[in-house]
Amino acid sequence: MVNCYDSEVEVQPHAQSLRDEEADLMLPEKFQHILRVMNTNIDGQLKIMYAITSIKGVGRRYANVVCKKADIDLNKRAGELTEDEVEKLVTVMSNPRQYKIPDWFLNRQKDVDDGKHSQLMSGALETKLREDLERLKRIRSHRGIRHYWGLRVRGQHTRTTGRRGRTVGVSRKK
Repeated sequence: MVNCYDSEVEVQPHAQSLRDEEADLMLPEKFQHILRVMNTNIDGQLKIMYAITSIKGVGRRYANVVCKKADIDLNKRAGELTEDEVEKLVTVMSNPRQYKIPDWFLNRQKDVDDGKHSQLMSGALETKLREDLERLKRIRSHRGIRHYWGLRVRGQHTRTTGRRGRTVGVSRKK
């Protein structure tokens, strides 16, 4: 135990140490609370890897790889990114094959129309999924018909679960 009256060591009062900790937690001057990236609002307070997962079509694994390929520190908050870093992030996300992200990592492999591998995000992903369902319905495939009827598609049992619509009660014997 150090006696603060006899020694030459200067002890800071408790309030001063709290102010120092608060200064560490303060936001930088150019902090953005909401970023607009790829037609999606991104929370600036989240770490960048988790923030970009709010973009439809970007999961945690893809976000991690994209941040590493764009040379962005994973501990940075999304609001701390500069304009150049955001642009670099968008270019890596939109052109993953140019940055040597493998084909098996992408969410659209061997497309039916052109046979190419790509990563679809936000509005393009929704459009492609809708087109795929319309194609399945048009060619009258089993999956397309199940989608059309609003039934389970992936082989689940439908005897007891997934009942929607009118409820039919049990009738009593008289």
